[in-house]
Formats: sequence, C-alpha cells, structure tokens
Amino acid sequence: MVPVSAPDTPSFRFTREQRLLDGAQFQAVFNAADWRVSDRYFLILARRNDLPQARLGLVIGRRKARHAVDRAAIKRRAREQFRLRQHELAGLDLIVLLRGPCPKEGGRSLTPALSELLDKLLAKRGQD
Repeated sequence: MVPVSAPDTPSFRFTREQRLLDGAQFQAVFNAADWRVSDRYFLILARRNDLPQARLGLVIGRRKARHAVDRAAIKRRAREQFRLRQHELAGLDLIVLLRGPCPKEGGRSLTPALSELLDKLLAKRGQD
C-alpha cells in the first residue's frame, strides 16, 4: 500500500518526465550548455528548459568505470542527488558525465563530489 502525501508536500520521486530520453534531447544540452561545472571525476552540463521540472541525463562510460557495479553505483548516486535537489534545479536539463577514472573505492565514494558540483552549479545559476 502506497502512503498518500498531503497536497502541500513536495514529491521527491524520479519520474520518466524528469529524464532526458533521446539523442536529440542530449544533443541540445551538449550543443548549447548554459553552464558547465567540473571536478576531477565529473562534468555537469546544464541548459535552461521551458518545463516546470528539471531533467537528468547520465553518461557513465565503460572506459572510465570498468565494473558494472561501479557504473550502477555512480548512476544511483547521481539520480539520488538529482532527486533530492530537483526543486532547486527546476527549469534545467542536466547531463552528468563521468570524466575521470572511477576511484579505487568504487562509485559509492563519489556522492560528496556530486553534491559539491550541484552546489557550484546552483551558485553559477544564481549569478546569472
């Protein structure tokens, strides 16, 4: 049985409408990113959209994270950070790219890096 939330309570679900689904949507962000933030492990590209919600796309390559368990952990952590901050990111299309090799501790150790990058992105967005 699914608990019913009050109408005033914001939803923290990650739905299909919050995903970049096809190549054209990804290409639009790659071609015209309004903001870019990066660190040793990630590059986040962001572009304004005309939608009430934010959308997320993930590019986690096999060359950077060799083990499937690490790729899955990185994707899970990225979706979790997005889901928790989706109301702050409303009106943006985001692509998270893994740019550096996965650390020896695995993908589970990258949550703080993702959180810091989203903080940077929100600060940059606030400056514009």
